[in-house]
Amino acid sequence: MTLSQLGAFVFVARLGSVKAAARALGVSEPAVSQSLAQLRRHLGDALVTRSGDRMVLTEGGRRLLGIAAQIVALGAEAVAAVQPGRPARLHVVMDAGLAEYVAGPLLCLFTQRKAVEATTGVSATAEIPLLLSSRLADVALGAQTPGEGLVSRPVLRCRLIVVGSPRGRRDHWLVGPSGTDPASDTSRLLRLLRVQESQVRVFANQTAAWKAAAEGAGVAPATAHLVASQLRRGELVPIETPATPLPAYWYATTLEPATRSAAAGTFLDFLTTPAATQVMRTPDEGIPRSRFRPPVHVSIWS
Repeated sequence: MTLSQLGAFVFVARLGSVKAAARALGVSEPAVSQSLAQLRRHLGDALVTRSGDRMVLTEGGRRLLGIAAQIVALGAEAVAAVQPGRPARLHVVMDAGLAEYVAGPLLCLFTQRKAVEATTGVSATAEIPLLLSSRLADVALGAQTPGEGLVSRPVLRCRLIVVGSPRGRRDHWLVGPSGTDPASDTSRLLRLLRVQESQVRVFANQTAAWKAAAEGAGVAPATAHLVASQLRRGELVPIETPATPLPAYWYATTLEPATRSAAAGTFLDFLTTPAATQVMRTPDEGIPRSRFRPPVHVSIWS
């Protein structure tokens, strides 16, 4: 029995599918399936079975889940504990849009000030409680994430608007990956405007969605301050809708103070500083070349 096998089981059980577990862990679906199969053979129990489009726990799986979750969390703590003399480690997961625009300059500024090894990853909102409770992530940035043992703190107030070309189409809605997350601000706006799924086009990243909007392919939701430079240049124009501008917040979510890592607490304090706020508001201003230290994007799989 290994930590990777137990981790695969916990994520499949909590997220309901091998596909969702693989995405959250940053590995392939076959890797998750193989680990789960090995654990099943070792314990002599199916642990999870398919019911419709979800995986549900067997009686043995229900008894194992709490124990397995504790072991996975303790395994992550053990790795952190045997790093004498090394800088503290911090793993931050983000909404896809924030990861695209904010992760680099924000974590670069943080690691300049603190002796911390910081890495980032992309996560859907539904995956965040499990990543935090399993100690596979220290902080999550994005939508507010309620959950037992979690604390969500607003770190930036912003506005969601709709942009497009002055003479472009208005019948297609162009979104980045965050548009597929039901808890994201983009999805919230689409629901308020009663946009039909058939009208939505998903792009590989937010930059591609805004580029297509500028070329007239449709309209796109946008965080106002992130698209400000395109608006100033006239590449995009605001499109009036009954729901915009829509007030929104970026939240930092962590474990409760008694259980979060010291690095997570330090990062939360950093997010309240004027320098961090400025970087989140104007990430396109960049960082001097001599001071830039890019964060490493990793997938965690023990």
